[in-house]
Amino acid sequence: MSSHKRHIVSILLQNEVGALTRVASLFSTRGYNIESLNVAPTDDPTVSRLTLVTSGTDAVVQQIVNQSLKLIDVVNVDDMTGDQHVERELLLIKVRTPKTQLANLHGIVQKAGGRVLSDAAESFTVELTDSEAQINRFIAEVGSFGEVLEVVRSGALAILRGATTLRS
Repeated sequence: MSSHKRHIVSILLQNEVGALTRVASLFSTRGYNIESLNVAPTDDPTVSRLTLVTSGTDAVVQQIVNQSLKLIDVVNVDDMTGDQHVERELLLIKVRTPKTQLANLHGIVQKAGGRVLSDAAESFTVELTDSEAQINRFIAEVGSFGEVLEVVRSGALAILRGATTLRS
């Protein structure tokens, strides 16, 4: 029996009404949850790059990738999971903390390579870009110094290492 694992799928998509819905429905009609989804324009204003994270067997995700290539608005698709890639996620987090903990929070943010956007004790706000695992660790660590008020995450973005690209 095949095991479920995390997959990062990147899709180049024509900027057409309904294109995102058609791609997302390929996953949902097979009972696959999209854990995160990010869509933004590329250097070509007619093409967007969609990056989604899902969990499933290699065979079924490959089948969905193959079927998505048949969609009229899809330019190119790659399941980056098996390839060498760089993966990053953006986190914005707001914490209420005692004033006595501000210095500790500044230290944690600096150690993690983050940026303090507001250092008010009632709304200490941080921006951090890192891997999903490091973002999860950071949220837990920051939460130990105060009350997490709000968490906003971009979901994973990925790009292939080396000269290989996902191009139209």
